[in-house]
Amino acid sequence: MIMVTGGAGFIGSNLVKALNDCGREDILIADNLSSPQKEQNLADLKFVDYLDKHELFELITTGAANYAPGLDALTAVFHQGACSDTMEIDEEYILQNNFVYSRELLHFCASRNAQYIYASSASVYGSGRVFAEQPENEAALNAYARSKLMFDNYIRGQQNIRIQCAGLRYFNVYGPREQHKGRMASVAWHFYHQYQETGRVKLFSATHGYGCGEQLRDFVFIDDVVNVNLFLLKNPQISGIFNVGTGHCQSFNAVALAVINCCRQNQHRQTIHLDRAVANGEIIYIPVPDTLIDRYQSYTQADLSKLNAAGYHGKFDDVACGVSKYIARLTSE
Repeated sequence: MIMVTGGAGFIGSNLVKALNDCGREDILIADNLSSPQKEQNLADLKFVDYLDKHELFELITTGAANYAPGLDALTAVFHQGACSDTMEIDEEYILQNNFVYSRELLHFCASRNAQYIYASSASVYGSGRVFAEQPENEAALNAYARSKLMFDNYIRGQQNIRIQCAGLRYFNVYGPREQHKGRMASVAWHFYHQYQETGRVKLFSATHGYGCGEQLRDFVFIDDVVNVNLFLLKNPQISGIFNVGTGHCQSFNAVALAVINCCRQNQHRQTIHLDRAVANGEIIYIPVPDTLIDRYQSYTQADLSKLNAAGYHGKFDDVACGVSKYIARLTSE
């Protein structure tokens, strides 16, 4: 039995779908369905049972899990559930969701000899310029990032854990099944819906030494993120904390232009270059909000050395390819 926490969420539901495509249906999903939009992600998935995240926490912390169907046969957990709002300021709430829950689930897996693959975040690097999985490169800028780093550090201290324990520091993930995320959805999602509704997209103006829309991030397509997770499932001997990005940064302008040109092609219109998109008013620039400026990552680029050394050599889509796949799926819905 495989359990996917956050299994109705963005990465979790894509992971369940990929497991289904591999012939696995012995899946237990745990999540919080307070958002009705999340339920859409479950419609085409095959799984044996669903648990509310609060019920799961009670089961694993009281010992009742010993008698819960599915949990007694657990062989692997993909822990994707978390509070992922980088603007959340209630640190107690964040720590309960992202640290305490993760810690209890880790020890539950250890007691079952079950694989434990969990979601960390590239936000732990803060405004640094080096994105290798070493403590000297880490400087979290918000409560969400601090909670993720806190758990990574807890994992580093668990020398007696004998199960597979792998943390994945996701960079900027985009792709299908993120419609419920609201303001925390990817820029590709926001750009697509802005363009469909208004014929233009909004990017941040110059900041931190970068020109308008030229801030750089490592944008990674969801299918590639899922592939790394599945690789670890197939290789239970691999443990550690690993970056999951493309290894190459691209600008927000590049994402916006990819979205615009995919939409233009769907409308049987000619593709355009960046300068023409700006001149046409199809791209406009707005100031970075004061509440965000000090916590904004203007540059990220995953160092994949450690992931490659662990044996993963899968290809990652660049923005042009990933966005094209994404919009093809959005327009087919």
